[in-house]
Amino acid sequence: MDIEQKQADLIDHFVKQASAQQGSALGSIILEATSHPSLFAFSEILAVPSVAELERTENSVYLEVLRLFAHGTWSDYKGNSGRLPQLVPDQVLKLKQLTVLTLAETNKVLPYDQLMLELDVTNVRELEDFLINECMYAGIVRGKLDQLRRCFEVQFAAGRDLRPGQLGSMIQTLSNWLGTSDNLLISIQEKIKWADTMSELDKKHRKEVEDRVEEVKKSLTLKADVDFRGLEEIYSEPGGVMDYEEDRSRPKRRRHPIS
Repeated sequence: MDIEQKQADLIDHFVKQASAQQGSALGSIILEATSHPSLFAFSEILAVPSVAELERTENSVYLEVLRLFAHGTWSDYKGNSGRLPQLVPDQVLKLKQLTVLTLAETNKVLPYDQLMLELDVTNVRELEDFLINECMYAGIVRGKLDQLRRCFEVQFAAGRDLRPGQLGSMIQTLSNWLGTSDNLLISIQEKIKWADTMSELDKKHRKEVEDRVEEVKKSLTLKADVDFRGLEEIYSEPGGVMDYEEDRSRPKRRRHPIS
């Protein structure tokens, strides 16, 4: 089963679970969802009415945890740990994985120093082990570890849930991309049209050259034919060259002096 289908099945499972519970009973469901090793999207669970109703209640902390995993990072948790429950090890791992995805959204080259700071990792070996074992093997990112440049070159990263207000920015980005694509398409069409025109001109020029060559060939053939017929007429006339040559070849009669 591919990662997208597995995500979809897990989301459907937790949405059904959350829809059947209310209040504090949602705490265990949210804990299970944010701890699951194969779940990295939470917006559908956030949209469940019973989950949204946790806002401004004594159980709102569960909603805050779910929002943290939908949009936040490990640094966000550390900055708000005083009002959030302590995370279990599986949640800590998940939030650090999500932190890598957030960093990869805006940068395709992630310096080791930045990653170690954001993930609370103390050395390069620990960082590379985390990126390989917990991120690349999990299928959420692909990339190259560059030890010489001390950076992680991101080739692919799974997307996270859209943050509040991010939809408008994404629509604008897509609109800009669409406009650029339209301009590029127009440019390509113009170049194709120009190429077609040049091809037609080339064909026309070739035809003119070929016609001219044929005309020259016909002219030369006609001239050669006329010259040949002229020679035939010359050689066939009475007293012509052949007769003259024959006359010259005859022995002349000698006259004897009269005594």
